[in-house]
Amino acid sequence: MDAHTSAVDTICTRVRHFYDARRPFRVYHGSTNSTRHLDFDQSSIVDVSSLNHILSINVERRTALVEPNVPMDVLVQETMKMSLLPPVVMEFPGITVGGGFVGTAGESSSFKHGLFDRTVLSVEVVLANGTHVIASKSSNSELFEGLRGSFGTLGVLTMVELRLVDMKKYVEVTYHPTNSIEGAMAKLEEETSREENDYVDGVLFAKNSGVVVSGRLVDASTQTTTTIRRFCRPWDEWFYIHASKLASKPTPTTELVPVQDYLFRYDRGAFWTGMYAFRHFWMPFNRLTRLILDYFMHTRIMYHALHASGHTDRYIIQDVALPAGNAAAFTQYVDAAFGLYPLWLCPLRKDGRESMGYARPYWGAVGGEAIRSGNDYDGLYINVGVWGPHPSSQEKYVRVNRELEDKVRELGGLKWLYARVFYTEDEFWGIYNRERYMAMREKYGATWLPTVWDKVRDTMGKDDVGGGVKGTLKRVVKSWGFLSGLYGVYKAVLGGDYLLEKKREKKKTQ
Repeated sequence: MDAHTSAVDTICTRVRHFYDARRPFRVYHGSTNSTRHLDFDQSSIVDVSSLNHILSINVERRTALVEPNVPMDVLVQETMKMSLLPPVVMEFPGITVGGGFVGTAGESSSFKHGLFDRTVLSVEVVLANGTHVIASKSSNSELFEGLRGSFGTLGVLTMVELRLVDMKKYVEVTYHPTNSIEGAMAKLEEETSREENDYVDGVLFAKNSGVVVSGRLVDASTQTTTTIRRFCRPWDEWFYIHASKLASKPTPTTELVPVQDYLFRYDRGAFWTGMYAFRHFWMPFNRLTRLILDYFMHTRIMYHALHASGHTDRYIIQDVALPAGNAAAFTQYVDAAFGLYPLWLCPLRKDGRESMGYARPYWGAVGGEAIRSGNDYDGLYINVGVWGPHPSSQEKYVRVNRELEDKVRELGGLKWLYARVFYTEDEFWGIYNRERYMAMREKYGATWLPTVWDKVRDTMGKDDVGGGVKGTLKRVVKSWGFLSGLYGVYKAVLGGDYLLEKKREKKKTQ
């Protein structure tokens, strides 16, 4: 803890420096799982990238004390040594504990345990004036609640205490084929109601083909013959491809999956978006090529390449949480407007809306029926992940994303703010409770920091390549799809810091 205390003292001093000068800053983590355009100024950041240690695991209390930049795979690896697991494990290994708490994150266990922030017991945070406090349900409870979905705009997260659950060796996974959008949504709700299920999600491969996947933590199969299936080795099939084959079977299929393989089953190929990289480079997409190029098909590398290439301007990458009764209507809209498949489906506990920042309640219709007067929606949510290419002009790209956002608002849904936001400022604060949020910022002295809106609003990548000859060359490369893809791969292989690099280059030329 001495090293942690020293690091926090340094952060307090840095924050106090900005506070005294009333200069806004941003929190720098060293990596990101956001698809928004990001631009960090090295002179205006609080660097917390070194806070990446697990401080302690209490087996008796089933808790872990960790720094915010601990990624999911490291956390799982260490808790498994104690036969424990985090109740909610985000599907990409590089997603961090801190990001999950202040940035909203869920997975296939979130129908049972809520979003990741609901598994957090307490946090240590450096406030905007440079003082640090502990917040929990019983101490500084208003701050604790307000930090959920705040994106670091109330202070700097420096430590998290989270709950753990008992680990089992396997997840017994059952694939339930579905043949319609409505059937998939109904099956999702049915499986979430089964007490024995620990995990539930689904994939739609077409309007009339999908699979709902339920899982139970077990030490051995409950069936006499069950195949053991793995997904993390280079020669293993990608999870979604394997699931697509089982979606065509007439009856459910059950398999045993080692728990770590299940938790990170979507890492290879980043669900299925890695498939588009093969198409982009006109590469055959088969098991052999996936094996040969496996290094590039993990999410840490893919995010690096995505930001370097500028391909967030060519893909629709949106996650939305909708009242369960409206999820089918939204999916029908996506089918008609984009025809993008596969789509990810993930049920979320009814308190999911409160975990998504300062969202206003929803009083509209659900499943075609109006909510009783005076009440707001208080039921299950379903996350629909819409990820795929949309080659078009910039004007059309913005328009279709705004149309998608309009449909989400109409149906009482909320976007994950890791994705690009095309709302106007008035539209944004029509969805989120500006009054409550600003009152929190006033109370905790954070009014001089960037707001959530400042952090998530879309900039269309303005000024993200720098100036001079080098900047001009980058613009040319990024404007040509094939070259931009190669550039992204090159930067990913090169490694290093891809978020602050531009500022470092500028500094060298000064």
